[in-house]
Amino acid sequence: MVTATFRFYDELNGFLPRARRGREFATPCARAATVKHMIEALGVPHTEAALVLVNGESSGFGRLLEEGDRVAVYPRFGTLDVTALSRLPQPPHMAQESQQPQQPQEAHDSRIAPRFVADAHLGGLARLLRMAGFDTLYDNGYRDDEIVAIAAREGRIVLTRDRELLKRRAVSQGCYLHAIKPEIQFRELFDRLGLALDAQPFSLCLHCNLALRAVDKALVLDALPPSVRELHEEFTTCEACRRVYWKGSHHKRMRALLDTVTGGALPAAHDEAAASCGQEPDSAPGGPETDATHRAQGGPQA
Repeated sequence: MVTATFRFYDELNGFLPRARRGREFATPCARAATVKHMIEALGVPHTEAALVLVNGESSGFGRLLEEGDRVAVYPRFGTLDVTALSRLPQPPHMAQESQQPQQPQEAHDSRIAPRFVADAHLGGLARLLRMAGFDTLYDNGYRDDEIVAIAAREGRIVLTRDRELLKRRAVSQGCYLHAIKPEIQFRELFDRLGLALDAQPFSLCLHCNLALRAVDKALVLDALPPSVRELHEEFTTCEACRRVYWKGSHHKRMRALLDTVTGGALPAAHDEAAASCGQEPDSAPGGPETDATHRAQGGPQA
């Protein structure tokens, strides 16, 4: 058994007992313990660590700890330049940020938008991510093993408030959500992963997670409430569930939420996409669906 000294930085301290937050502390390590084993034994999922320094040198998770090692563990950096260090695995869209600088439009065109799989307790967040145009799988019947398998097979980022799920070896990319309310989780995720450039608002079905397409009003007329027939001319539909979306009373509310998390920085093309989408999300962010918001099972026939 060896003893090593650890120091966790910034939001990683939230995973630690209060007495260990914001300070160095020494702890015994199991025989042949790796960096990953001890970080997680101390309560921090490996997916939350972006950089590990052992004795001042960047290190991977597989390094065996030795007597007297000093381990510093950092979350994702917002402004500090760490390009000379060996950072731990990141989601593809974030890994691109550390590559050769590109012009803004080139960088946006070459980015790989992240895809997610959310656990059973994050249905509200999943719907908000779909509203923002992010491919997000969710089913309140998903078991942990299913989530891990889906993430590995499809290269998705696991979203959860379950630390133990993120500690699984097979989970290479994941995010622990500290907040409880969906709207705050949404902001937290945008800030952490820098999602603003990848947003495609109102382009996915909130129910099916599939792409919406524009549909002629005449094809969905019989499925629309009378007030919607009178007030709206632009509609989109989901080919799978036949729901119809229009830009109703909640569109401004959703738009305001997006502007908040992106700082109003969505490109003009995104604004045009939102304007032509004709979507009306549910009655509240992350809340239950209502019949008046998107009503069209049995709507347009292909």
